[in-house]
Amino acid sequence: MEFIDLAKKRYSARSYLPKTIDDGKLLKVLEAGRVAPSAVNIQPCHFVVLKEEKNKQKIYSAYQREWIKEAPVIIIVCGDHSVSWKRKDGKDHCDIDIAIAVDHMTLQAAELELGTCWICNFDKEKCSEALNLPENLEPIVILPIGYPADSTDTERHSTKRKPINAIVHLEKY
Repeated sequence: MEFIDLAKKRYSARSYLPKTIDDGKLLKVLEAGRVAPSAVNIQPCHFVVLKEEKNKQKIYSAYQREWIKEAPVIIIVCGDHSVSWKRKDGKDHCDIDIAIAVDHMTLQAAELELGTCWICNFDKEKCSEALNLPENLEPIVILPIGYPADSTDTERHSTKRKPINAIVHLEKY
């Protein structure tokens, strides 16, 4: 499959089949996040993998949407701001590094016929408490993963995205 086809295939799945994810597939998704580039190669990412119902239920207090309960695995992607690279003007690249890792993970999942949904709209304090995270780790993304019970139109980008000439500026803005 060509990369652009894979990128178009990925979507935010909000419905999952009650089917267990093979550990080999899950490891490939995690490996994709592990090998993602990070600023100055500091690698401030940490992945908390939840498979047990009692642990996944704790995350529900931080993100109260019924559909997330269907996901067989939930990965909480955390960033360590205490070690992440900061640019001269103070710009912290932790969130950027996390975004790159999560993007790699969602694309790897799509290639494996798994669905994901990138969630940032959650109560980070409740999430941190539920996972007993150390003070230096911030939960940045909740990433449910599983076999999607729905599908999407891979051609949706022709109408749901801005045209290329609206976002590309040659030589100057």
